[in-house]
Amino acid sequence: MGRIIGIDYGKKRIGLAVTDPLKIFASPLKTVSVQEFDAYIDEYLKSEQVDAFVIGYPVQMNNKPSESVKFIDPFIKKLKKRFTGKPVYLVDERFTSKMAFRAMIDGGIKKEKRKDKTLIDKISASLILQSWLDKKV
Repeated sequence: MGRIIGIDYGKKRIGLAVTDPLKIFASPLKTVSVQEFDAYIDEYLKSEQVDAFVIGYPVQMNNKPSESVKFIDPFIKKLKKRFTGKPVYLVDERFTSKMAFRAMIDGGIKKEKRKDKTLIDKISASLILQSWLDKKV
């Protein structure tokens, strides 16, 4: 039984999260640069079985895709092409960065550490992935 990878895609960085083997909960995994993503995923797949990808998709308040889709759509297309046997699911990512920041405050993370955008990215990825898992049940 494989895991599911959650992705919070950004122009500079990609936050990653992963499920436990039973696919019950999501945990932050890592934040990589856009250029590092392919090598990191290839290396990760050598040691872990991955069944699917869940990607945060930028949607406006009127439920229409936001301006950012022009950056993420090519990434999604490339991911689907590279991993043809693995489904790619899209999840509304509205407010995940704000929720991740709030979770850091609630978790007692010090102000200096909260400035680390890589931390926000991987927490956002776990929120995206967990929201998909919660809807699946």
